[in-house]
Amino acid sequence: MRTAFLILLLANLGFFAWWRYGSPPDAAADPAPLARQIEPEKLKIVAPKDLPPPAPPKPVAMVKPEPAPPPLPAAALKCMEWGSFTIADAPSAEKTLEPLALGARLAQRRTEETAGWWVFIPAQARVPNARQAALKKAAELRALGIEDYFIVQEEGQHRWALSLGVFRTEDAARARLAALRTQGVRTAMIGARETVVPKVWLQVRGVDAALEAKLKELTVQVESTELRACP
Repeated sequence: MRTAFLILLLANLGFFAWWRYGSPPDAAADPAPLARQIEPEKLKIVAPKDLPPPAPPKPVAMVKPEPAPPPLPAAALKCMEWGSFTIADAPSAEKTLEPLALGARLAQRRTEETAGWWVFIPAQARVPNARQAALKKAAELRALGIEDYFIVQEEGQHRWALSLGVFRTEDAARARLAALRTQGVRTAMIGARETVVPKVWLQVRGVDAALEAKLKELTVQVESTELRACP
């Protein structure tokens, strides 16, 4: 046993001696690193505080975004009014606009206009009872389908005459007279008469181009009226 221990010890010492002094140098090791340095005398240690500041990063080119297209202009809305009508005729005019379902956009503007011309049937002053003659003439008008009239009752030369409309211009009065002729009225005439008459304008708010076209289609059917921008 002792002999085996001595043999093993001698073997280990022999291997150590061979590895330390007799084995070839490792190919990966550098046996003479100092001999291969390049100008080692120029190397020096620099403290961190003496290091030059790092170079600033190069600016990144920014891509300019394309400008957004300008918003489309909103359709212009406006107020328009149709008229003018007597207080008695205003409800009938409103019915003309019912197909448009205007609701709260429809309103009335009351005003007074000075009428310079009127269409009328003169009073029959020579008959014994001018009032009865006026009532008889009114019945004849209703038989012809004419409801837009009134009997003048205030004192003066035109008492018991039948007014068939008052107008600002003579042309408008003549247009009304021509329409009455086609309905069979033969005794009506036009004349100058300065009077203040209460009138109604029907105003429609929030009117765009499409609604304006529809208003023109409807209002053109009523003679002696106009469609215009609200004042």
